[in-house]
Amino acid sequence: MFHLQIAQYIEKEKLFGLKDKVLIALSGGADSVALLRVMVYLGYSCEAAHCNFRLRGEESDRDESFVRNLCDNLNIPLHVIHFDTNEYAAQHQVSIEMAARELRYDWFEKLRKELKADVVAVAHHRDDSVETLLLNLIRGTGINGLTGIHPKNNLIVRPLLTVSREDILAYLKEMKQEYVTDSTNLQDEYTRNKIRLNLLPMMETINPSIKPSLFSTASHLLDASIIYDKVIEEGKKRVITNEGISIEKLLTEPSPRALLFEILYPLGFNSAQADDIFLSLDRQSGRKFFSPAWMVVRDRAYLLIKRLTSQAVEAEEKPVIEEERFPYTPDFVIPRDKKTACFDADKLYYPLTLRKWQAGDRFVPFGMKGKKNVSDYLTDVKYSILQKESMYVLCSDEQIVWLVGERTDNRFRIDKDTKNVLLLRLI
Repeated sequence: MFHLQIAQYIEKEKLFGLKDKVLIALSGGADSVALLRVMVYLGYSCEAAHCNFRLRGEESDRDESFVRNLCDNLNIPLHVIHFDTNEYAAQHQVSIEMAARELRYDWFEKLRKELKADVVAVAHHRDDSVETLLLNLIRGTGINGLTGIHPKNNLIVRPLLTVSREDILAYLKEMKQEYVTDSTNLQDEYTRNKIRLNLLPMMETINPSIKPSLFSTASHLLDASIIYDKVIEEGKKRVITNEGISIEKLLTEPSPRALLFEILYPLGFNSAQADDIFLSLDRQSGRKFFSPAWMVVRDRAYLLIKRLTSQAVEAEEKPVIEEERFPYTPDFVIPRDKKTACFDADKLYYPLTLRKWQAGDRFVPFGMKGKKNVSDYLTDVKYSILQKESMYVLCSDEQIVWLVGERTDNRFRIDKDTKNVLLLRLI
């Protein structure tokens, strides 16, 4: 019955075909061992892949030894890799759990290509999907976060997704098939384990069928999410512009809060942050909101989105200016390009210095006589907050001679008395 259920599910979801080569992710735990055994029984061409993350000392080596013996007995080719997971997590500033996930899936895909396998089969089952739903619900999520684990994600497939852990254990017991147990799964140190060991048992006292009920709910939401995603993508096209998210257009959408969440969630903003950003739309501009890699700024007409960069990358973004000096002649025509600036070279003090503009900076815009605050000028020409922050000024001594790429200072202009020209080009 177990084999038939898996075969029917594979066919129904079109996970792969009988002639396809399947790479099995084999940890040695009950679910992965059951996956290997059922795939072999159903007649699929299989190879196995095992990751030793070196996180549990002798226990990690025990798992590796177990899968080697299992594959030898079943005559299944096995591929093993060792990872320094702690070092990877430290280098990439991610959790151990995330490090292990990135390492294994990157290797699975690389190995799949080398072996010319059609899919990578992982052993997620119904209980894993229920735990994922609850985990996302606790953290805060949209409709897609409540759909649980999907049966297929590109070339990652999950043949056991409709069966429970109880079904898997009963199957292995019937076959007298041994497996290994990860001791960390028995500790409630991690959030997922707390859900498995504490929350779900408590929920079962209220509804003994809570796991199948939640799995069924996730399946219904997965169908609804297909329609929802289509509507969201259409909404994104209406409100996202080259400048940013148009606040005016966003507020005309049927559900602006939901649309804003779906735009921001992939950038690392959680539901509480998305709500704060939405509430800022009725308030004064200038507020900034941060996720680990992105910044959102509430500007006058737009929500501006900017990727956060390291200091090294910021330094690379400093304007590069090339200069040319030559004698002035009456036939010289001043370029009208904002990326080019011309000055009377003899009015300047050298060396010229380049810096970000600062509060209190003043200059005389070309064609005018009186001084103007740089901040007021940038506001008048409708620069956004992020554009203002990225504005550089070129200075002669303490005086601004050029808002780089925008406007020169009238005091250093070429006039009838000019003998030498300094021409600057923004690269």
